[in-house]
Amino acid sequence: MTGLSETTAAPSSNEILLTRAEAAAHLERFGIRLKPATLARLWSTGGGGPPCRHIRAKPFYPRDLLEAWAASQISDVRTAAPAAAQARRRV
Repeated sequence: MTGLSETTAAPSSNEILLTRAEAAAHLERFGIRLKPATLARLWSTGGGGPPCRHIRAKPFYPRDLLEAWAASQISDVRTAAPAAAQARRRV
């Protein structure tokens, strides 16, 4: 037992880590356009950005987790606004 929790476990040797700039470019493949500064703000404010690891205070984004996060951000095709948004318009 190493004493590391699941969220702080060391990366595996075959894990591909991307810098913020590389992560932003990679997200464009999924149709998600975010600047590296936006990724930084999402992380620092706890705003629901993609998970990242920090190595000597520099953030790195595991590619597989980044791709899973990107997939979770894409909704199904909608034909109308969500019910909550429609209710706000009726007021």
